[in-house]
Amino acid sequence: MRIQVSRTGGFAGIERQAEVDTSGRPDAPEWETLAERVLAAGPGSPPSVVPDGFSYRITVDGTTVYAADPRLTDEQRSLITRVLKEGA
Repeated sequence: MRIQVSRTGGFAGIERQAEVDTSGRPDAPEWETLAERVLAAGPGSPPSVVPDGFSYRITVDGTTVYAADPRLTDEQRSLITRVLKEGA
């Protein structure tokens, strides 16, 4: 499974992108379960954002959902944090 996260906005407006491919990872089931929950709960169109807040585009194997601060679910926040931390 390929998980991509793109973050835009914030005070500086700098875009950040990262990607994780779960193929061959020992923790792949954990990543995949989290990604499936995010897809199931996420809106298909970008939500409104607050000034200087971050907005996110989360793409899992070609399916994209959107999220924005401060209205992230726990699953969204966890997946976004993990991908931006561990992804390339």
